[in-house]
Amino acid sequence: MLNINNNAARLKRELLMRIARLQLDGKLVDGVAAIPHELAPRGSASVRCCIYHDREILRMRIIARLGYGLEDYDETKELADYAEEALNREKPTWPMLTVLDEACNACVHTQYMVTNACQGCLARPCMMNCVKKAIHIQAGRAHIDGEKCINCGLCLQNCPYHAIIRIPVPCEEACPVGAISKDEQGKERIDYHRCIFCGNCMKECPFGAMMDKGQLVDVIKRLLAGEKVVALYAPAVAAQFRAAPGQLEGALLAAGFVRVWEVAIGADITAEHEAREFEERMERGESMMTTSCCPAYVRAVRRHVPELAPCISDTRTPMHYTAELAKSADPDCVTVFIGPCLAKRREGMDDDLVDYVLSVEEIGAFFVAKNIELTRIAIPTTVPDTIPTASGRNFARSGGVAEAVRVRLKESEHLKIALINGLNRAGMKQLDKYGKINAGSLPKTPDMPNLIEVMACEGGCIGGPSVITNPKVAAAQLDKYVATGAATKSDG
Repeated sequence: MLNINNNAARLKRELLMRIARLQLDGKLVDGVAAIPHELAPRGSASVRCCIYHDREILRMRIIARLGYGLEDYDETKELADYAEEALNREKPTWPMLTVLDEACNACVHTQYMVTNACQGCLARPCMMNCVKKAIHIQAGRAHIDGEKCINCGLCLQNCPYHAIIRIPVPCEEACPVGAISKDEQGKERIDYHRCIFCGNCMKECPFGAMMDKGQLVDVIKRLLAGEKVVALYAPAVAAQFRAAPGQLEGALLAAGFVRVWEVAIGADITAEHEAREFEERMERGESMMTTSCCPAYVRAVRRHVPELAPCISDTRTPMHYTAELAKSADPDCVTVFIGPCLAKRREGMDDDLVDYVLSVEEIGAFFVAKNIELTRIAIPTTVPDTIPTASGRNFARSGGVAEAVRVRLKESEHLKIALINGLNRAGMKQLDKYGKINAGSLPKTPDMPNLIEVMACEGGCIGGPSVITNPKVAAAQLDKYVATGAATKSDG
């Protein structure tokens, strides 16, 4: 996984913060065009060929942060016009991902290359083991014929000097379902029919060319209008900030949200329903059930492993149940889910109870723009009316959903849990295997699991594509958050 502390991530958050600050000051339309010049001033070192190219790329990044796709980019349209349209729309439209061609490095196809560490040794195992005879020695060094090479990697495996390297295409490598490929110009394109919106491409692209379309402008607009905007924060969000219990809620209230809902409450409801559903399915003689909380996983099955679709739990996600509680408490409220996940933004578009979805990056930038420091927020002395269970809060971690279901079962001695911790290509193969078992094309085995938890992100939601904290640090923060949860109980 690309380290979250990198320049591409820093630039993204800087743009979000500057846009939010301008909007809060009522200067977004008039001031947005100055951002590229401020970030790439005359005389500064350029990332690309010159600062003018850098500014053009910054301009396009801003357009995506304002919630627009770049596939039909109009270079004659002013940033002020994009900003004004953003302030007048209802919400950004499908799809949530866009590709910034100008930033895309048009990486070469995945290939193997001989470095100058090659010694031109007598053994020549690279050449001797190449099944396609694609390697020859020239000027005392091995050379690979790209037309003959099939990228099998045997040369890399056999070189005693580690002189052969593999050059990957990060976004293509990260996509578990083959939804990204090059067009005739060598630029990357996303097949949205195949895409599961796991966000891996966005997380792994070193050039920041894979971009999500922001919704922060839309939420700030509703807040400034004095509407009843409520925040629904996922358990993984609590792990992203080094804050004591109650400080995140206080920060969200200070930011203008009229009420804050902890989505772990919805997680308790989901766990209870999934436990009852699992018992009913086993009583009917079904062989397995999979959890339903990760929308990227659910889409992966429906698009790529349909044989497993009947096994997906019918239970709704914690986001949905929490939004349902919020709308029941106030039908006129505007619900804003906050999480580290791109797929949740897709789910939010399909859920009438969810009005907007913000990423952790967006809410973090909003806090900075509002000069809100979480550690300085007063810790509340009153106890909330409803405290989620520890297991509900632990949904953010791989294994947490299955464990929450387990503790709610009436009898768990026949439970056999399997975890798919990250939907990489190996994870997709596991899904395919379970799909074949369910379809009857592979035999069932005595040790076959009957409850399968699938998380698209390695480590769980705390490893999502929009996190701002290293997953190891977030895991430690999550432990503290979970420890303050209520004892596990059945919520009915």
